[in-house]
Amino acid sequence: MTRGSETSGEISVARQVARAALSADVRDFESDVIAKAKICLLDFLSCAFEARDHAWSRQAVGLARTFDGGATVIGTDKRTTPGDAAFANATLGHGLVREDMHAGSICHHGVVIWPALLALSERSPFSGAALVAASIVGYEAGAHIGRALFTADLARLYRPTGIVAPLGAALAGSRALGLSEDAAICALSIAANTSSGLNEWPHTGGSEMYFHPGFAARNAIAAIELAEAGAYASETILEGEAGLFAAYRRQPMPGRIRLFAGERPEIMAVYNKPVPACNFAQTAAQAALQIVRELGRTSEIAAIAVRVPAAAIRYPGCDSMGPYRHALQAKMSIPFSVAATLARGAIEEGNYTGIDDPDILHLVEMIDLAEDAGFTATFPAAQGAEVTVRLHNGNTIRRRLDDVIAATPDEIRARFHGAAAAAIGAKRAHELEQLVDDCERLADGSRIAALCGLESPRASELKTSAALKTAGVPARGSQ
Repeated sequence: MTRGSETSGEISVARQVARAALSADVRDFESDVIAKAKICLLDFLSCAFEARDHAWSRQAVGLARTFDGGATVIGTDKRTTPGDAAFANATLGHGLVREDMHAGSICHHGVVIWPALLALSERSPFSGAALVAASIVGYEAGAHIGRALFTADLARLYRPTGIVAPLGAALAGSRALGLSEDAAICALSIAANTSSGLNEWPHTGGSEMYFHPGFAARNAIAAIELAEAGAYASETILEGEAGLFAAYRRQPMPGRIRLFAGERPEIMAVYNKPVPACNFAQTAAQAALQIVRELGRTSEIAAIAVRVPAAAIRYPGCDSMGPYRHALQAKMSIPFSVAATLARGAIEEGNYTGIDDPDILHLVEMIDLAEDAGFTATFPAAQGAEVTVRLHNGNTIRRRLDDVIAATPDEIRARFHGAAAAAIGAKRAHELEQLVDDCERLADGSRIAALCGLESPRASELKTSAALKTAGVPARGSQ
């Protein structure tokens, strides 16, 4: 049940958004949009597989309660409740800080949408076509709400992923499960009530950041299940006098939110990170890598100038010059990412393991980070950066990129192959990629989630016992 506003003669924003979300069909989208969703899924899975041994990943997985026949925890033999699986898998997917990014809403939608949908698919199986359509809906809704809600000032305090991603995931799950319009509105409203995530962590290196998507995904599932149970929620949760916009932005919602009203779905504005670091460090690190190709030794460097959009400097932790006590602080810092790229001659996870490397820290001290008005004017449509290295001999090397260079589908598949094969074996990884590629033709989308895990020892034992029985061999311990 929902408290509506249609009696006033004007449809509520939540109803308008829910109606558009529920009516979306995979046949409505062009082939490149569907391909983009599949690549985003593979990218999410590659991050989750690769991050499985990090401390925060182990902590999140450790919280999951064993539940036979439940939802899969990626890269493990654990089966658990949908909510616990969503929490663990979202934390895994965020573990490298390499999740996909929607710059306009300053949000990582995929790391919440995919864990929620995968967990729900094993609770109440739905088709692969429904999975694809629902994911596109989730990106669309979260991106539109985030674009309208967030300013640079607001993003300094609140984590956009924690605030708007639960809403997108709640609508995605509602679409996948075929909920009624009223139930979808209820799920959206309850999800909005769970919106949370503070941005103190960049200043301290605190690991709560990794758990923000976990809470968001788990809360989205709880919101959906409460809606299924007939919960009552406020239909005016977005535009109301104490709704989402009034609470966080402290002003009325700027205009209406209309899904799929643009030239292309918002998922096409999502880019897949090439660098395992903060969104705002990506382009500057790429410019630094181009300079490495002309640079001799870093001892020749006398000064480094880095120019980025104002939003990059203003986001918490991005302008940090140290000290860096935790790897996360280094991953957030534009100066550290540039210095590490120059020192190591590469952009990779290993750049952030030596946060006390004297060569990197010496280069950090040389960096002058400032705004470029041109980059500010084109952001968020483009995310430019310029790095200029002045040498002791007076020469300079300058590289300017008008926008971040996203990871290509081939690069994403390559890192998926490596990470998935290491976690679940090459054969299983290949089968998983094939299922994702054939997603919209799958009658049962839960096959994707199930293949992300390892076979449990108990299931393996039962299979072996059945095979021995078929072959006429007595099981161990039988007479």
